[in-house]
Amino acid sequence: MTLSLVVVDDQASVREALAVMLDLADGISVVATATHGGEAVEAVERYEPDVVLMDLHMPVMDGVEATGRIKAARPSVQVVVLTTFDDDESILAALEAGASGYLTKEADRAKIEQAVRSAGAGQVVLAPEVQRRLLSLATRRSRPADEPEFGLTARETEILGLIGEGLRNPEIAGRLFISEATVKTHINNLFAKAGFHSRADAVRYALNTAEPGGYRRQD
Repeated sequence: MTLSLVVVDDQASVREALAVMLDLADGISVVATATHGGEAVEAVERYEPDVVLMDLHMPVMDGVEATGRIKAARPSVQVVVLTTFDDDESILAALEAGASGYLTKEADRAKIEQAVRSAGAGQVVLAPEVQRRLLSLATRRSRPADEPEFGLTARETEILGLIGEGLRNPEIAGRLFISEATVKTHINNLFAKAGFHSRADAVRYALNTAEPGGYRRQD
């Protein structure tokens, strides 16, 4: 299966280099490029891509607003942010807008290609430095009083916390000393209870349910 991709960046040299590089990758086809968020929204409407590789800080419309509009109009389209910014505000804004991946422009070709493929498969893709910042954010945030309870078990809540740290299934299995199949079962159960449609939903929820020093259990 070939993934269709839209590349968005206001810098012509970066945009063109990414488009050429990714279009040459096996199983990826760049169907359009855009110079700002407004053009990205239009390109998604016209070409209906699988994935959008999105810069954040651009004129006319930034990447956060564009991501929100794209996800509202076409929830199945996956957005991977590729930016020079890795501050807490930018990361959280992009994830809350619906991005399923966040890389910095220090990422090499292989990592960018893999991020596009992983996003196309419905997986969350976070650069290591972004994972560290998310973990730091999660340990500082408190749970809103009106946050809904989903009746998660202690194990499901523990796994939700690890998803919030950006861990993948094999890493969760290793951390908890359980099989990857068991992890998948717990994730399927917690997704069904919470109404999550993607791992990105779980990451965003985990950030908002974290208590200082750890995740709150729902008994």
